[in-house]
Amino acid sequence: RLVHLDLKGAAPRAQYLEQVLPLLRALGATGLLLEYEDTFPYTGPLELLQAPHAYSPAELRALLSRARAQGLDVVPLLPFPLQFVLKHGQFAHLREVKALPNALNPHKEESLALVKAMIDQVMALHEDLQWFHIGCDEVYYLGEGEESKQWLQQQDNTPEKLCLSHIKAVATCLASSYPTVTPIVWDDMLRGMSEETLAESGVPQLVQLMIWDYAADIDVEGKVQLLEKYRRCGFSKVWFASAFKGATGANQSLTLIGHHLRNQLEWLRVASRSPADVLEGIALTGWQRYDHFSVLCELLPVAIPSLAMCLQALKNGGYSEKVKENVEKLLGMSNLEIDTFMSTSLGTFPGSNILTLVTQISFYLKSSVDELLERNRYVTGWFSPYHRKRKIIHPIIMHHVQPDAVSLLSKWNAVVQDLQAAMEQVFHRCAIEEWMEENVHPSLQKLQQVVDDLDEA
Repeated sequence: RLVHLDLKGAAPRAQYLEQVLPLLRALGATGLLLEYEDTFPYTGPLELLQAPHAYSPAELRALLSRARAQGLDVVPLLPFPLQFVLKHGQFAHLREVKALPNALNPHKEESLALVKAMIDQVMALHEDLQWFHIGCDEVYYLGEGEESKQWLQQQDNTPEKLCLSHIKAVATCLASSYPTVTPIVWDDMLRGMSEETLAESGVPQLVQLMIWDYAADIDVEGKVQLLEKYRRCGFSKVWFASAFKGATGANQSLTLIGHHLRNQLEWLRVASRSPADVLEGIALTGWQRYDHFSVLCELLPVAIPSLAMCLQALKNGGYSEKVKENVEKLLGMSNLEIDTFMSTSLGTFPGSNILTLVTQISFYLKSSVDELLERNRYVTGWFSPYHRKRKIIHPIIMHHVQPDAVSLLSKWNAVVQDLQAAMEQVFHRCAIEEWMEENVHPSLQKLQQVVDDLDEA
């Protein structure tokens, strides 16, 4: 049971992750799937890939040794196709389609040299690895570059074969230098391919597949058949991938536990109908952005109750009141809501104060400001945009509006300050700024503006 930490947005400080590890172990995790992206401390020509908040080599070594001490396997994930690399001008010449940073040009020798250099640097910081996830999902636009178009005109060449040869090249690159490490790839690019194409490619002997589906109502029968198809093609081991957050909306701020819990229970149904020797494990994904360029979805501390419920359900082979009680005890929460967002009790898990404050803001900030500006009859009738622009107000209306507006603003400023302080313990400034600009500033600025207009008027 691998817990996926997606570090391509709101990457938690290393100290926070170290605090969370014992909890993950207690909840039933047996490993971590670490998707570093731009938080890895690349060096040399790759140094420009590092974000300003990237982990230092010392921080990573400490985190990895803490994970090992907790008995957690670590599986690094390098997300080929490398959006976070190809967005840089210095690597733009390696794009499959010149204008888009979506896929690596598979025909350039330099592409494979880049892949090898990245794998080598990641491997150098990790010890005793058993698996290495090389991504390969949603490789859009592969086959649409000029060189690919020429390649596809040759006899028997197809987009499927191009994709498979790309996967094979990356997997071989890993296997030739690190023969004891097994590459894992996402399965979505392979689902529609014929058994013959897959079997002939040589890919099944090189990699383990990770079959992903984050829905609350998986097509269980379809998954069982897909698994059987992959077995017939020669894949000896597969993984499942569920989700505990980051799969219900690109700008989701709160995690609906019920959706993710049902997702795990569906995967348990698939597992119960699969041969025991074929399933290597399950990764509980926790996406932090839908891709490198999208907004942040739920922050890790906000989703810990969901992760806890999901891990415990998988560990216990299902969900029961006992599972729920166990989770509440481990999180220090007296009442965990599964089908609404309203878990009101404060937890004692690391970052639980962030969950409480984010819940408050997500539920009440926008609605309370909208209530004042759009449904308060004194504002809509006597301090409309027309009045505000000209700073006209009847003195008696001032008494009806100003105290409410000022008190609402000071209330929200206090909540936001508390959240800012809580987030600083866990996140770097860039993540806090981004979350605030997306989720707080639009409403807070509206409120501030009306208070300023009242003052002037």
